[in-house]
Amino acid sequence: MPSIPTPSSFPRANRPPVAAARHVVVSGHYWASQAGFQIMEAGGNAVDAGVATGLAINVLESQYTGLAGVAPIMIYMAETGEIVTLGGVGPWPKAATCEYFHKHHGGRIPEGHLTTVVPSAAGIWLTALERYGTMSFAEVAESAIRFARDGFPVYPFFARILREREAKVRGWPSSAEVYLPGGRVPEVGERFVLGDLARTIQYMADEEAAAAKKGRKEGIRAAHDAFYRGDIAQAIVRDQEANGGLLTAADMAAYRPHVEAPARISFGDFEVYGCGPWCQGPMVLEALKLLEGFDLVGMGHNAVPYVHTVVEALKLAAADREVYFGDPDFVDVPLGELLSKDYAKRRANMIRADEAWPEMPPPGQVAGRPQPRWEPDPSSLAEDETAQAKLATSYLCAVDSHGNAFSATPSDGALGAPLVPGTGVVGSLWGSRGYTNPDHPAAVGPGRRPRMSSNPAIAIHKGETLMPFGSPGSEVIAQAMVQAFLNVAVFGMDPQQAAEAPRFASYSWPISPVPHDYQPGVLRIEEPIGTEAADRLSDLGHKVTMWPEREVAAGSVCMIQADLRTGFKVGGADPRRTAYAVGW
Repeated sequence: MPSIPTPSSFPRANRPPVAAARHVVVSGHYWASQAGFQIMEAGGNAVDAGVATGLAINVLESQYTGLAGVAPIMIYMAETGEIVTLGGVGPWPKAATCEYFHKHHGGRIPEGHLTTVVPSAAGIWLTALERYGTMSFAEVAESAIRFARDGFPVYPFFARILREREAKVRGWPSSAEVYLPGGRVPEVGERFVLGDLARTIQYMADEEAAAAKKGRKEGIRAAHDAFYRGDIAQAIVRDQEANGGLLTAADMAAYRPHVEAPARISFGDFEVYGCGPWCQGPMVLEALKLLEGFDLVGMGHNAVPYVHTVVEALKLAAADREVYFGDPDFVDVPLGELLSKDYAKRRANMIRADEAWPEMPPPGQVAGRPQPRWEPDPSSLAEDETAQAKLATSYLCAVDSHGNAFSATPSDGALGAPLVPGTGVVGSLWGSRGYTNPDHPAAVGPGRRPRMSSNPAIAIHKGETLMPFGSPGSEVIAQAMVQAFLNVAVFGMDPQQAAEAPRFASYSWPISPVPHDYQPGVLRIEEPIGTEAADRLSDLGHKVTMWPEREVAAGSVCMIQADLRTGFKVGGADPRRTAYAVGW
């Protein structure tokens, strides 16, 4: 096998990697990264910093994330070596069934209040803080409250998304009042204030303070109850009742986040950890396992054989996601088999060097089970019908001076439905990831978690180097993560090079949000990969279209490499959006 290239073999990154001797935070916005950094400077650990960063992201990237949205998390605790995941999506309401959507909506899941599931992000942040943090909610929420109350400068990416959603937002008075101040999209550089959201977070902090004399954890639980049983829950439920939603006070009050062991594979000398099959975390792991047996270095980074092989592996993993992945509390997901070495070898044999699968390949055969068959879900629409707006995402990670790590992919922003009056939040719209075929592994059902596209990850190299990593981007999330990981693990790039390197993305499987759009064979590549490569990939059967350099749709990778022996850390942040690394 050829030797691993050195980082100097690849184009120089446009930003320097951020090196740190103590702690580092990387997130989708520079103010959020600074908020988390300040928490660690004040003595907090990576979990305290991660929650502070996440709350700040809920303000600064409210177009794409929300306090009442979703937030899958992965945590590594250095003292014990424990890695846990927090299942960052809330369940369907008790009244939500496939039969309901077939009876009232012809099997479709209409946009708006009927996509609401129990909001999870607030509970996830608080559970992570209570179990693994050291600070109070008020302390880690201070920056988020200030950013929302006093405002922040509108930045280009924020303004762009508001312009794209303007017509929709204009039709929602509660949202238009906030996001179209003065009746227009705010200009870049203007101060943007989220006063109701500031008051919502402050209310949670105040309820914590009132109970804090009983102890830190009791105070944090009071903040949880403020959201899920108090004034915030009541406002969300009133809004649901007024607009035909299914979410009830009982649904809200019953919510407690799942804390689970991660899924795991080996890849060479790396151990790679992902969230469970309630999200597409195992799709990342399966794709990597499929690719482990190929000479990727010999193919050449982003050369035609490499792009083709990675895309075909992703297609195979996506085919298995479609027929096997769902909430493991309700579905028997054969995860051990899907991530096994023998299964990967069998599936990898389906990758043809001279021909692309023209559509999503058939799913794999699991021993002792009939081979499932994929078919379009009743919640899908025909190609010529109008699709719902796709919810988007952010990502953040942190590593502290002790070697603890936090990795999170918050999502579910404020521009997908009207704001709940007086709160600054939108109830979680992750039901937009639903399926109404009752036999589908991710089918609608009381208490079932919709399957997520968001999925953070952590990798560990030889027990010596810790690497949290992730990306926003819906169906591109897994693809950007696989490519960024390979950039480091196979091609020896530093985190900044890995984040900036040109990417590609397949659309050859149904996407997660309804109406589950499906574009068989479509492959998009960023311009630096080259028109000659595009032509050769087309010859293999890919339907290639070009993206410009640093296309926003290609994701926004953030990652940290932390040397657990020396304590030195390096952060990388993707310039495709507004991501930044801060460290010292």
